[in-house]
Amino acid sequence: MDRYPFSAVVGHDELRLALTLCAIAPAVGGVLVRGEKGTAKSTAARALAPLLPTRPDGAPARLVELPIGATEDRVVGSLDLHRALGEGAVDFTPGLLADADGGILYVDEVNLLSDHLVDVLLDAAAMGRVTVERDGISRAYPARFVLVGTMNPEEGELRPQLLDRFGLAVDVHASREVDVRVEVMRRRLAFESDPAAFAAEYADVDADLARRIADARDRLPGVALPDAELRRIAAVCAAFDVDGMRADLVIARAALAHAAWRGAAEVTEDDVRVAAELALPHRKRRDPFDEPGLDDTELDRAFDDARADDEPDPEPDPDPDGPGGGDAPEPPPSGPDSAGSQEQQPDPAGGTPLPTARHRTVAKLTVPGTGTGGATGRRSKTRSDRGSVVRAAPAGTGSGLHLAATLRAAAPEQAARGRAAGPLRLAPSDLRSPVREATEGNLVVFVVDLSGSMAARERLALVGEAAVSLLRDAYQRRDKVAVIGFRGAEATLLVPPTRSVDVAVARLSRARTGGRTPLAEGLIEARKLLRREDLRPDARRPLVVLLTDGRATAGHDPLPRALAAAAGLHADARAAVVVDCETSMVRLGLAAKVAAALGATMLPLDGLSPTDLARAA
Repeated sequence: MDRYPFSAVVGHDELRLALTLCAIAPAVGGVLVRGEKGTAKSTAARALAPLLPTRPDGAPARLVELPIGATEDRVVGSLDLHRALGEGAVDFTPGLLADADGGILYVDEVNLLSDHLVDVLLDAAAMGRVTVERDGISRAYPARFVLVGTMNPEEGELRPQLLDRFGLAVDVHASREVDVRVEVMRRRLAFESDPAAFAAEYADVDADLARRIADARDRLPGVALPDAELRRIAAVCAAFDVDGMRADLVIARAALAHAAWRGAAEVTEDDVRVAAELALPHRKRRDPFDEPGLDDTELDRAFDDARADDEPDPEPDPDPDGPGGGDAPEPPPSGPDSAGSQEQQPDPAGGTPLPTARHRTVAKLTVPGTGTGGATGRRSKTRSDRGSVVRAAPAGTGSGLHLAATLRAAAPEQAARGRAAGPLRLAPSDLRSPVREATEGNLVVFVVDLSGSMAARERLALVGEAAVSLLRDAYQRRDKVAVIGFRGAEATLLVPPTRSVDVAVARLSRARTGGRTPLAEGLIEARKLLRREDLRPDARRPLVVLLTDGRATAGHDPLPRALAAAAGLHADARAAVVVDCETSMVRLGLAAKVAAALGATMLPLDGLSPTDLARAA
């Protein structure tokens, strides 16, 4: 099948450069490509493979696609089933990472991949080697590949710890220029009409790119990285306050690759600048509420400061007490953190600022019991066919076949079955299945009181802080989030279930407040939402988080109706948490009554601190 030519991809210069640098130096650590649907993310990644140099064995470089549902055995390798059952021999069959050696490992929707598999991929990409130690096997094999992951941020972000493991990251967007969009359509339609003829049209350009990549690979070991540029890299990374040293090393490797791509003998400031623009954006964003991307002004300032640090110090004044002598005042801080610690940042949608630096936090919230294989996440326990093996059990109680446990069960029976040599003799009673356990993401439904009873400025600030903290907790645990607000006479689904917490925060900040308190309507709307979600094939176990002081004031018999609605949710076996937002001197304790009807855990809003959350988490 003819692939779309790499040189025929319209626009996306930054993406093509990032892929090229990783093709020259796979040690850079791969490329994470983020963008909405239909922006040629997959097309560009697949088009790169034919441009790579041949493998050490002379075979063409391959593009290996990793399925989202792959097991760890399929990724790293496992026992050779035929030899184990036929000869009783313990032998090893390498996995997909071995197939990708010398080529590209491509993971579409990498943000939906299980975290433990992402860790395995990134470790292999960084080390260039895979080591397997389990089930009596100790094997290692080379796995030097270009890792390319693509994702749609609307479906949820990668955790910051995993984001940092990708060397480079590029955000791609569909062009808003008419001419560019026309050219995209023209080329795509031509390719679909006659793929071979279209590929032939760009064959010479692609061949030239392949030659340049091979030449750059050969030139790379001889490219010098001067101490001045090493200091520049360190200064820029320090200015952006990135965690650890991975960013420094990635920028150094990418700058070397860029210099080799240019045909230069040593790295210059321009090479460092290009590398920083690709390596820093996803490391700068540590929180779901930070703005994505890299501000050019901040980067310019960091490079200016790095240049100033490289200038020689002026000669000391011989008279320390004369003009210019004495202790000079320290210059004002510069760089991304020069504004100091901020307690609030304006929401881009123009709503009420949300707290970001000092925020109230909550204890770790989990859905009770053990699920049965819901969406991958980090909140609640679940039995899964993709988690870690916790034990073996008789066949049928788990999924798949646990080879080592099956062989161990069969071994003591071989003499009784008359086996002296030859294939292992198995009986149905020997078969064992792996029982896997993982953690799953949940659907966290925030039901927020937006009425006048919560409208006092201090109270609303407390509720806002609690909501932000709970949303941050949901983001870290890879949950879906929905937000229901109730005020006046009705409840409104402000944010439908989503994994994009950015969307949730923006919409929540635009919510109107004031009026009476229709608590019953809020709980009824939550019950309706969860019943609709139960019908989805990817339904998640829900956790309802109600922020209220319990004062129901709208409608007939407002409090009894609210308690009845809460009892209805409890009858549906919905896990729930009530955050008691009552702050008045005279406490009515109504939130506790609602929590009792819900069968919910209750958390007081007062007294929650970052220390409490750190200890609970």
